[in-house]
Amino acid sequence: MSRLDTKKVLVENLNKIAQEAFSVIAIDYRGTNVPGLTQLRKDAKSKSVHLKVIKNTLAKKALENTKFDSLNEILSGPTLLAFSMEDFQGAAKLIKDYAAKEESFEVKGLSIGEGFLEPVELKVLASLPSKEEAISILMGLIQAPLNKFAGTLNEVPSQLVRTFNAVSQTKS
Repeated sequence: MSRLDTKKVLVENLNKIAQEAFSVIAIDYRGTNVPGLTQLRKDAKSKSVHLKVIKNTLAKKALENTKFDSLNEILSGPTLLAFSMEDFQGAAKLIKDYAAKEESFEVKGLSIGEGFLEPVELKVLASLPSKEEAISILMGLIQAPLNKFAGTLNEVPSQLVRTFNAVSQTKS
């Protein structure tokens, strides 16, 4: 296979990943040691985050006409792309945790589709609850008024019984 064919395959593969991903983060990984990146790759695999290091010109072609094409402006220098494949915040949580340990790890920008977000938005995205956590919170909010209503309904007969008990004790 020629070099041009190899590059076309790389672009096609990255384009497929970008089409399926919920969010992407671009990171400058200069100065990061190899064992650290190896551990990051292991952690990413377990959290359904796809990490990709590819030449910027190929990445720009792959991201062209996708929801992440806004990142093309920041693709310069060594860039690691982290695609979140299951939810919006999976890659953000992973990268935020890793960047806290590794000082040389610098976020260039991120996108959750149709727009560019500044690196400071990473903490906001990482702090969002997962789908399961959000459903749990919503169910708790739906259930709370019902629990209060049931408690109120239960309180009426209880107060009536206590009133009768108090009246009977005062008369005896």
